[in-house]
Amino acid sequence: MRDFRDAKAMAATLRDRLRADGHEMTQGRALEVVAGLFGCRDWNTLAAAIGDVTAPRFTETCPILRIFDEAKAREFYVGWLGFSVDWEHRFAPGMPLYCQISRAGLVLHLSMHHGDATPGAAVFVRMRAIRAFHAEITRDRPYAHNRPGLEPLPWGMQVEVTDPFMNRIRFCEPEG
Repeated sequence: MRDFRDAKAMAATLRDRLRADGHEMTQGRALEVVAGLFGCRDWNTLAAAIGDVTAPRFTETCPILRIFDEAKAREFYVGWLGFSVDWEHRFAPGMPLYCQISRAGLVLHLSMHHGDATPGAAVFVRMRAIRAFHAEITRDRPYAHNRPGLEPLPWGMQVEVTDPFMNRIRFCEPEG
């Protein structure tokens, strides 16, 4: 189920199937049954949980970070931080690189195009298991140009890294 309309369609399908088998069910009862299938006590609770499908809803954030050197970017993001390259794009051979990297749900775009981003950006990333991540990048796979600390701050534990292009990524595990 993706949104409110899908839940209503499920209720209509339920009614149609029951009717084909000789059973009648009101639309209201079918909506209540669908709500129960999703663990809600009634249709109003499910409708509220789904939300207003006509309102804008943001589903993903993907920062674009400016890079100047492909080899240095790969060393930093793939070699050190452990990201994978999902895809790469160039308009033609020899043209600037634009690529997507990801790791554990975090997606970043790296661009060599001068108009895409400004060097020196800061990105704040909420995460879990920050101590394990910190140990991985400082003890298990140290990087000669970055020795980030694990910093306790009022909003949680934070590890800040700076890429070779002066972009900062603040990894933070909120308290609680």
